[in-house]
Amino acid sequence: MQTNTPRRSTRGTRRTIRLTRRGRIALIVTGAVVAGTAVAVPLLTTDDEGESRPTSLVIPEGWRATQVYEAVDKTLALPPGTTRKSLAKANLKLPNDAEGNPEGYLFPATYPLGENPTPEKLLTAMVDTANKKFTGAPVAAGAQRNALNVYQAVTIASIVQAEAAAKEDMGKVARVVFNRLERGMPLQMDSTINYALGRSTLETTTKDTKIDSPYNSYQRMGLPPTPIDNPGDEAMSAAIDPTPGDWLFFVTVKPGDTRFTADYAEHQRNVAEFNRIQESASKEAQAK
Repeated sequence: MQTNTPRRSTRGTRRTIRLTRRGRIALIVTGAVVAGTAVAVPLLTTDDEGESRPTSLVIPEGWRATQVYEAVDKTLALPPGTTRKSLAKANLKLPNDAEGNPEGYLFPATYPLGENPTPEKLLTAMVDTANKKFTGAPVAAGAQRNALNVYQAVTIASIVQAEAAAKEDMGKVARVVFNRLERGMPLQMDSTINYALGRSTLETTTKDTKIDSPYNSYQRMGLPPTPIDNPGDEAMSAAIDPTPGDWLFFVTVKPGDTRFTADYAEHQRNVAEFNRIQESASKEAQAK
């Protein structure tokens, strides 16, 4: 860890100091489903025989490529794994930096199935939509203004999409990313750990932060090698035009209350408050 990054606490695996959102704890203690575990979202119509069939597929913001593949398989009633295997013949128009991996370029939107839908057609539509969004003047100019190429901007947008507890926080989250990169600090984003482990959780342990992965932003400097999800318009806008500020840390103390700071001591106090709220919510849930 860089010397200009505050030392992380080692007193336990659930009290460590991290800069990421750590919020929405009520979703966990009440047993609700955490975002990122959703299933396919088809829009249905009824045919002449009274049977429902999907007419469109909705891809939400922040889904990973694996979730998109599963959604396409389910919507088209294909064996699991079919869409992933179709990548080889889809001939997707991806940037060279992607090296054939469409993560980040399966743009979240509603896609009509049309006649004789196939995984290749749907994936192509998603990537074509992303290219139209990302290669236009606003994004290209914004990336260049921040000394990035478009693929790097998409990667930052994917982190913003995963980390921001609310859309109004996205610009600040993006600024934290830029500030830490500019200072030579590791990003220390829990979302990249989750991506490496193929999970979606708000709990990251000290052991998790030691995994050997290019997506481990606690141990690796700079951006992860690829985007970690498929970001939407708001996250992309934040990535190319982050909110001005000197923040280096943030934590969602409770829903609707994300606190950004450049002061490590203040961040520690915010995390301590988060932990108190978490413990209280956990006790209340156990008492029911």
